[in-house]
Amino acid sequence: MAIAHDKIFRVIVTQGKQGDILMKERTKLLLIILTFLACYYVPWDHATIRQSGLEAFMMLQEYARKHVLTCLIPAFFIAGAIAVFVSQASVLKYFGPTAKKILSYSVASVSGTILAVCSCTVLPLFAGIYTRGAGIGPATAFLYSGPAINVLAIVLTARILGWQLGLARAIGAVLFAVITGLLMAFIFRKDDAARTTGEIYVPDEEGMQRTLFQDAVFMLTMVLILIFAAFARPATGSTGLWPAIFAAKWYITMALVIVLGMMLRSWFTRDERVNWVQSTWGFMKQIFPLLGAGVLVAGFMLGRPGHPALIPEHYIQTLVGGNSLWANLFASVSGALMYFATLTEVPILQGLIGAGMGKGPALSLLLAGPALSLPNMLVIGGVMGLKKTATFCVIIVILSTIAGLGYGWIAG
Repeated sequence: MAIAHDKIFRVIVTQGKQGDILMKERTKLLLIILTFLACYYVPWDHATIRQSGLEAFMMLQEYARKHVLTCLIPAFFIAGAIAVFVSQASVLKYFGPTAKKILSYSVASVSGTILAVCSCTVLPLFAGIYTRGAGIGPATAFLYSGPAINVLAIVLTARILGWQLGLARAIGAVLFAVITGLLMAFIFRKDDAARTTGEIYVPDEEGMQRTLFQDAVFMLTMVLILIFAAFARPATGSTGLWPAIFAAKWYITMALVIVLGMMLRSWFTRDERVNWVQSTWGFMKQIFPLLGAGVLVAGFMLGRPGHPALIPEHYIQTLVGGNSLWANLFASVSGALMYFATLTEVPILQGLIGAGMGKGPALSLLLAGPALSLPNMLVIGGVMGLKKTATFCVIIVILSTIAGLGYGWIAG
C-alpha cells in the first residue's frame, strides 16, 4: 500500500510541475498578445487614458520610493531565511494520522509563515500530504493557511493598507484555517474514516548546526531590522517615545545590521549563507515582476487614493462600498474566483479602497483571494473530488463574508 501511495504522490507532483510549466508558457503567450492588443487598439491620445497611464507609473514610483527598500527587501531576506533554515519536514510530519489533533491543527494554521509558499506551491504539498494519509481536516487547514499567511503578504498589507487591516488579515487567516479544517473534518468524517491511511514520508533531516535559541535570535534580529527600517514618521506635533525612535531609526537599523553580520559569520557556514542569498533572490525574481505589473494595472484601472483613473469611483462605491452583506459577499466571491499573483492583491486593494471600497469588503477579499482561484479549484478538485472542493470553497466564502461584516462594523 505504501508503494501505491508513493506512485500516486509521484504522479501528482509530476503532473503539478508539468501543469505549472504549461501555465507559465500560456501566461507568457497571453501577456504578449495583450501587450500587442494594447499597443494596437488602446486610444492613448484620449485624456482619460493618458491620465490613467500617468497614474499607473505614479503609483509604481510611490511603491519604489516608500516600500521597496525599507519594507520589501528586508521581508524578502526573512522569507529566504525561513525557506532555508526552517525544515519543512519538521512541519509536514505533524499531519499524519497518528499525530494529535490539537498539534495537527496548530501546526497547519500557522504553516504559511513557516513554509512561505504561494497558492501555486501549496498545491503539490497539499496533494502529497493528503494522498499519503493526512486527515481531511489538517490537510485543508494547511491548504488554506499556506498562501493565506504568507509572511511577505502580511507585512506588505500592514505597510500599505494599515496595521489594523494587516493584523485582521493575520488573525483571520489563522482562525479560518482551524475553523475550515474542523468543519471539513466534521462534514466528511465518514469518508475520512473510510480512507486507507498511510504514513507520510518525511525526509531525513541533517543535524542542526545551531541551537533553537540562535535561530530565534537570528530571525528576531531580521524582524527588528524590518520594523525599524519601515518605521513611519509620527504625526506632526507628537511627543514622547515615537518621535525619538523615528529620529534614531537608521542608527538602530545599522546597529542591528552589524549584529546580523556578526551572527552570520559566527553561526552559519558559507554554504548556508549562499543558500540563504539564493533563496532570497529566488523570491525577488519571482515576485518583483508580478508585483510591478500588479501595481501598474491597479494604478491604470483605479488610480492612487484621491486620484481617479479609468474606472469611475462611483462604480466601486456601488459594488463594494459601505459594509452591507451584498458588498462583503461580492468581494468574497470575486476574491475566490480571481487569480492574484503573489502580493498583487495589495496594490489592487489600495486602488479599490482609494476609490471607495469599504473596510469590511476589503478584508473579505483579502481572506478569500490568496487561498482560492478558479485554476486552484480545478487542481484541488482533482485531488479530493468535486464535493469536498465545493464545500471547502463555500466555507471560505461564507467565513470571509462574516469576517468582513464584523471588521467593517468594528472599524466603523
